[in-house]
Amino acid sequence: MNQRPIIKSGLLLLIFTAVSIFFVSLTQDSTKDQIKYNEEQLLIKRLGELVSGYNNDILQDKFSKNIHIHGVQQDINIYPAKINEVVFAYLIEHTYPNGYNGDIRLLTGVDKDNNLLGVRVIAHKETPGLGDKIDIRKSNWIDQFTGLSLSNPPKSKWKVKRDGGAFDSFTGATITPRAIVSASYQVLEYFDQHEIK
Repeated sequence: MNQRPIIKSGLLLLIFTAVSIFFVSLTQDSTKDQIKYNEEQLLIKRLGELVSGYNNDILQDKFSKNIHIHGVQQDINIYPAKINEVVFAYLIEHTYPNGYNGDIRLLTGVDKDNNLLGVRVIAHKETPGLGDKIDIRKSNWIDQFTGLSLSNPPKSKWKVKRDGGAFDSFTGATITPRAIVSASYQVLEYFDQHEIK
């Protein structure tokens, strides 16, 4: 039996695989900086949607903490907004792990009096047309958190209306709104009970 065609096919497959890996690697390396730049620009945009009037380099002043929040141990990034070196608000980048389709990366603004400046979604995998309405580009649903605190509404009302709470949800998608309500309350609760720095 002639094994030459099998060897030839195997070599061609090996060469094709090696060339494919090379080009995938090259593409990944060449786009890595662009992806990082795009993510940073989105973060800057989201920061600007939650707080303005600061005169510090908010990205440069970022610090991280490893804390237990949303049922998991995680690193959170904290961006202090300052006027003349005095902090008046914190923007907290954190991950809520229990969305309908997994992790929801959030940016939550909290002022010095522990009031919500707002909440923005940085990244999610929620269902298009249903759960993705948490994204400000899709709807203004997430704006309902601005100005709220631990006592406004009372703790018993920090739920979606379907569960007897104060927050609207979406038709056909209750898990995602529940996740955002829970995540927002837990951030307020954490920063009420712990020193930030």
